[in-house]
Amino acid sequence: MVISMNLWLHFSSGYISLAPSLNFLPVALFELQMAPLRYISLVYSRPKAAYELQWHRGPVYLTEISLDVDADRDGQVERNNPNKGSWMWGPNGHGAILLVNCDSEHTCRKSLDSEHAEVTRVSDLKDMSPMVLRTSGPAKLPEGYKLTMHISQGDAECVRVFRSTAGMHQTLKKNLFYKSFVKDYPLVVGGEDLSKEVPCLWGNAEMNFYVEGLRFPDKDFEGLISINLSMLEPSSQGFPETPIFTDRVVFRVAPWIMTPNTLDPVEVFVCSTTDNDPFLKRMRRLVKNSGCKLKICPEDMNRGDRWMQDEIEFGYIDSPHQRFPVVLDSPRDGDLQDFPYDVLLGQDFGYVTRTAYGKEVSSLDSFGNLEVSPPVTVNGKNYPLGRIIIGVAFPTATKGRNMTKVVQDFLWAQKVQEPIALFSDWLLVGHVDEFMTFVPAPDKKGFRLLLASPDASYKLFRGLQNGGHGQAKMFDGLGAEEITVDEILSDEKLKAENNYVQSCIDWNRDVLKRELGLDDDDIIDLPILFHVMENRAVAYYPDMVNMIVLGKNLGIPKPFGPKVDGRCALEAEMTSLMEGLGLSCTYIDDFASYHKLLGEVHCGSNVRREPFSFKWWNLEM
Repeated sequence: MVISMNLWLHFSSGYISLAPSLNFLPVALFELQMAPLRYISLVYSRPKAAYELQWHRGPVYLTEISLDVDADRDGQVERNNPNKGSWMWGPNGHGAILLVNCDSEHTCRKSLDSEHAEVTRVSDLKDMSPMVLRTSGPAKLPEGYKLTMHISQGDAECVRVFRSTAGMHQTLKKNLFYKSFVKDYPLVVGGEDLSKEVPCLWGNAEMNFYVEGLRFPDKDFEGLISINLSMLEPSSQGFPETPIFTDRVVFRVAPWIMTPNTLDPVEVFVCSTTDNDPFLKRMRRLVKNSGCKLKICPEDMNRGDRWMQDEIEFGYIDSPHQRFPVVLDSPRDGDLQDFPYDVLLGQDFGYVTRTAYGKEVSSLDSFGNLEVSPPVTVNGKNYPLGRIIIGVAFPTATKGRNMTKVVQDFLWAQKVQEPIALFSDWLLVGHVDEFMTFVPAPDKKGFRLLLASPDASYKLFRGLQNGGHGQAKMFDGLGAEEITVDEILSDEKLKAENNYVQSCIDWNRDVLKRELGLDDDDIIDLPILFHVMENRAVAYYPDMVNMIVLGKNLGIPKPFGPKVDGRCALEAEMTSLMEGLGLSCTYIDDFASYHKLLGEVHCGSNVRREPFSFKWWNLEM
């Protein structure tokens, strides 16, 4: 290990003692005899524990130069942290954190702040990471010596650095009282500017910089960014300027993080259409009882596209100095495609999307096919932010629909919620939310996995038949074709279809048990039947697993099952299973406005939730 001490020494002759009290020197005294003195690099090497003096041309000054960041992640920019030039995960880790500046400070003609190579509003600075250049020494250096900030060409498309031209005592807090300080924050590096001279503030001085992230981690970008500051010695005898000292800091771009059903809800989003007034009425009551806000997208914005879950997925980004929600816009681009950008994007509300170039988007690219588990521990490995779950084609299939690669690459690159791929192509729509969800629980792992189960449904119906209720009717009062319990149980084609569906769900059950570290006691089977259309499955009656979870309140598709003593047997079974977990069930009629269009309550709603209290950078990787 080699630590370079960034010192300048200046004497005309005689002796010099390098005092051990300086914070960048080990406890020792060094005496040097020289006439005249030159620039010296003091290098401390381990494990030899030896000091090496490297001589350079030019006059010698005693000056400390330090490019500083929040390397210990406490929200403050400490002085000359020895770990600022590297990044390490974990509670004992180190390294600065950078947010992608993906929100918009402007409400009119909005655009992502990262699309502007300038600070358009001073309020935007709070979304950037602070960086400070600190100097200590003489008031002036000889002519020709200068400081230069520089980044690599690869990092140039991922980061920008702005400099504050305000006085050293001018703070961001004070600046925010003013309307515009745009001219006071010139661009230093980023884009085509890979290197730029930084004005030297000699003596005991500080210069503030603001670092802006431009890209999320992805397949071609790990998320690490280096920023360098070099002292250049002037050219002589025709030779170019040469660096005689470089200080470096490293940032990691914060990942996009999804939120599971076990986190508290903040806002619920649904669409208003010409035919869903009964649905909205029940949703209003459920949301009010859950203590969160309801945001309704009007028809002139959704243009009849009611599938709020499929268009977007809510998440957030986090750092020690700032945190805000970020919506991930799916590549499906239905008639709701303008909603996330035009309505959600704003100040402290970010936006990100991925576009499938040169490939037709399939139903599996809708975000009913994107879920995340609660925190789990699997074979001793902790996933305190849960694991992302997506649906794809069966692994051995030569043909089939898959979530587009650009979205999968993005999800994998975030690292903190390692994805799990399930088999969902057996469904006509193809979404994982059609056969699974998570609900909070007061015991065990803090949640239960709910799985659709044709076997559980047949078991329930056989019990009804044996109890003398074989003539009880499904879909009673709907105006749809009614069918009795006896008719369902005698339908051999329907039974064969559900045997196939059960085998698909069982395959996914095994994957989820293995990848989430679950036991059978962590899983609850819900009585749901399917039937096959166009060689793929759809729910036979409203799919109760396709629910909305708002704390302890569940909004469940009303199944219109056979009635026994005036009560729906499917609702009674569902309520019994959930009440044991302390959960309250509200049944929402979505039959005409969603179920007949091959969706349910979850498909037609979306929830923004509180972020995790756990900080992603404390993950053990």
